[in-house]
Amino acid sequence: MDNKRKKISLEALEGKVINIDVTQAESGQRLDMTLAGLIDGMSRSRLKALILEGNLTQNGKILKQPSFRVSKGDTFNFTIPVARSAIPEGQNIPLNILFEDEDLIVVDKPAGLVVHPAPGNPDRTLVNALISHCGESLKGIGGVTRPGIVHRLDKDTSGAMVVAKTSLAHESLSKQFSDRSVERAYRAIVFGSPKNATNEIKTLIGRSPNNRKKMAVVNRNGKTAITTYKMERILGSSVPPFASVLTCKLFTGRTHQIRVHLNYIGNPIIGDPLYIGAKKSFLKAKYNNIDFKKKAESLPLLKNFNRQALHAFQLGFKHPRINKNLYFETKLPNDMENLINSLESF
Repeated sequence: MDNKRKKISLEALEGKVINIDVTQAESGQRLDMTLAGLIDGMSRSRLKALILEGNLTQNGKILKQPSFRVSKGDTFNFTIPVARSAIPEGQNIPLNILFEDEDLIVVDKPAGLVVHPAPGNPDRTLVNALISHCGESLKGIGGVTRPGIVHRLDKDTSGAMVVAKTSLAHESLSKQFSDRSVERAYRAIVFGSPKNATNEIKTLIGRSPNNRKKMAVVNRNGKTAITTYKMERILGSSVPPFASVLTCKLFTGRTHQIRVHLNYIGNPIIGDPLYIGAKKSFLKAKYNNIDFKKKAESLPLLKNFNRQALHAFQLGFKHPRINKNLYFETKLPNDMENLINSLESF
């Protein structure tokens, strides 16, 4: 037998029992590592879980030791269960699809759509929409037939998202996000204009000690967060500027990262109910001696803009199967375009 085996795709093995005869090249390896070298598209964590669930036998006896060191001549039988159906139900929700193939789907998520079911949003989510749209083209991810969510956008942030349809894609895309090789850029409409036209914001971000729903820049016990921004245009003719459009790029993926960082430098995103204040309390605030309340009351669209003006307009990553770089760019949604046009009048 060859020293290096050819991997077999997970999809071809689901519902089957595979027989493994350990080779000399594999002798001394951990059991889960040996299996990982045989099956394409199954993560180590999933392999460990299946072993611990009793899906592997040696000489007819169940072996629940992922770290077991194998030896040449050892024989194992490994059962790979058929993927279970997803718990969330499919729901017919319209999707703006930018790209789709057997491995993944890229969508332009609208503002107001939650990504995943959770308390308070049990259905009518992106996951429900994808289960309905993709149907049988969804393969088992972690043993469950479901969309593989590898990154998220907040409910009221719009823009491009990639979702895995297979375990192979899920594992590859997760790694790309983890090693920060995915390109992500956002457009934000903010109050005021930053002191520097371009800059990097690098801080620790953690849970706010004053409001558990919020994240905040912290001095310790947080995670490193890196955002760069570039000012694209100043809106209106006020001096100092009343609002501006920024392009922001993420180099980490912390919860609410762009929203927290822009608020931290004194340029909160227009419409953000969490970081400016619920129920338009931002109207009482002042920035650079400009009275927001006076400005907002003369511009109904600004006063009534009820979501953060943030859109993920660029997304780039490497296709997990064909190893080709894919790049997507989406246009600003109408509500943000209309807001920009209105703010140009100042």
